[in-house]
Amino acid sequence: MQYAILRKILAVLIGLGLAATGLWAAASEEAPAAAAGKEMVTDPTTGNQVVAPSYGGTLTLPYKLPDIAPTDPFYDGGRPTWWISGVNEKLAYANWAIDRDEFDFSSYYYPFSVMTGNLVESWATPDPLTIVFHIRKGVHWHNKAPMNGRELTAGDVEYNFRRIKGWGKEGVPLQQFDIFRMPVESITATDKSTVVVKMEQPSLDAVPSFTTGTMAFILPPEVIEQHGDYKDWRNMVGTGPFMLTDLVEGVSRTYIKNPDYWGHDPKYAENRLPYVDEVRHLYMGDEATLLAALRSASIDMVHTSGGMSVGSIDTVRSLQRTNPELQVGPFWIYNNSSASMNTRNPPFDDIRVRQAMQMAVDLETINETYYSGLAKPTPTGVIGDNLKGFYVPFEEWPEEVKKTYRYDPEAAEALLDAAGYPRGADGVRFETTYVLRGIFDIGIIEVLAGYWDEIGVSVAITPYDSPTWQALVSDHSYEMATGAVNASLTPAAVMGWYSWAAKALTLETVGGGSPELEALHDGFFAATSIEEQQKFAKDYDMFVVRNQFNVMGPKAPMFQFAHPWVKGWNGEANMANWNDYTIFARFWIDQDLKKEMGF
Repeated sequence: MQYAILRKILAVLIGLGLAATGLWAAASEEAPAAAAGKEMVTDPTTGNQVVAPSYGGTLTLPYKLPDIAPTDPFYDGGRPTWWISGVNEKLAYANWAIDRDEFDFSSYYYPFSVMTGNLVESWATPDPLTIVFHIRKGVHWHNKAPMNGRELTAGDVEYNFRRIKGWGKEGVPLQQFDIFRMPVESITATDKSTVVVKMEQPSLDAVPSFTTGTMAFILPPEVIEQHGDYKDWRNMVGTGPFMLTDLVEGVSRTYIKNPDYWGHDPKYAENRLPYVDEVRHLYMGDEATLLAALRSASIDMVHTSGGMSVGSIDTVRSLQRTNPELQVGPFWIYNNSSASMNTRNPPFDDIRVRQAMQMAVDLETINETYYSGLAKPTPTGVIGDNLKGFYVPFEEWPEEVKKTYRYDPEAAEALLDAAGYPRGADGVRFETTYVLRGIFDIGIIEVLAGYWDEIGVSVAITPYDSPTWQALVSDHSYEMATGAVNASLTPAAVMGWYSWAAKALTLETVGGGSPELEALHDGFFAATSIEEQQKFAKDYDMFVVRNQFNVMGPKAPMFQFAHPWVKGWNGEANMANWNDYTIFARFWIDQDLKKEMGF
């Protein structure tokens, strides 16, 4: 590696001030001194000894998403689900009792195999066109008018599904609802505890969409009938562990415990949930405020729910210097150290240039130095490396493709020469710009730019807020931009989102779009078996890999934090495919430890 690159990485590390070891630790066993005299239990999902669950206290967290006046996802594109979750529930969630070695809840992708019934006890597909849901008995709505604590029925579920389909009074379905897109013939509550869905044609996504779809929350029919919608947070009534009781826009949201909640802790079946009396969210629009609050213990944890996390290794190390007692939980979304190249215009319309940009980057060295060995340096395509079966692992790539992803600066320079970009008198082959989505780490892009500088490519980095970045990307007003590769979302979400990116971000090659890519996308969504879906996804992913629309750096995690008195947390991000406040019902506060630590 060239000395200039080494100096750049060393400068970053010196600024961090710590050795490249020991960066993160998830929730671990209680220290013997702190645990003295306390009842201990074994967490069956990790084997760790932890202080026994206890009740009471307030769990305080930050959020940065703007307050949204409507709390009805039917009218506001699903964004209110951040706030109604925990109050309203879905038919199924991930199995909280699953061994964390089998599934660790550390990404936004939850395979349906780990889901278990929540508002439903079970479901069945007696034939390819029929789904039967058996509604859980003994689930009651909050004791709040107009629901007044009545029992949940199959009719409530039917009402919600029909409303989403546009068969209710509104008659205007939202196309972004998973359930809306399903080819459904009928939805019928055949008795108090059974809902039967008849499909017009088989769909692999039907059961996941109805049970765990992004917006498949069960809302209170009487509230919607009385008010005409579910827009006012004051009218929120659910079956969940919490009730939203206070909202000060741009300041805070307060949820209190539902004393009549039906659910028990799957790890400790004798314990009724939730453990905490209150969950309080404080608005924190900038990272400086967030870090100050965490250091002073004004907040108990930073959790990805609410749009909060830390992506900068510099920030993580700074926190560990000032608060070494913090629990740190990494979670994976997508590769934030990647660069998408605008293939519409020179120089990136030439695949040799794109290959050279990748071959100039030493992924292994970046991982071991900048990321302390915590990132994933193995090259991938757009589909996340935790979506096994839906992508082709690097070791299975053809050798001629592998070599263009390996560090080889001499070969990179030769490719640029052949592409007609010789070094000028100042040593520069060409200049370009990188538009950074400002929520991500600029430091790693500076490291990548150092590598590109070594092969004669000068890259200027400009950070933008998310709306401005989005506008630049959508308008193709960029040369290089923050990419979206190795996404740890659902296969359908990756395919759907990246197909938008195919038009708005990277994949429109000179002369038009990519019929081949569009055909693979359409084939995926028309597939009638998982195996068929996987084949289309793999071919789609390899198309992107072969054409090298992106430069991939190591895939690094985002980070969550919790003070040591937050118990029951092992770094888990959420309970379903996207964020859900139901997860907070499963954490408890060791109030004795908090007091011992002076808070």
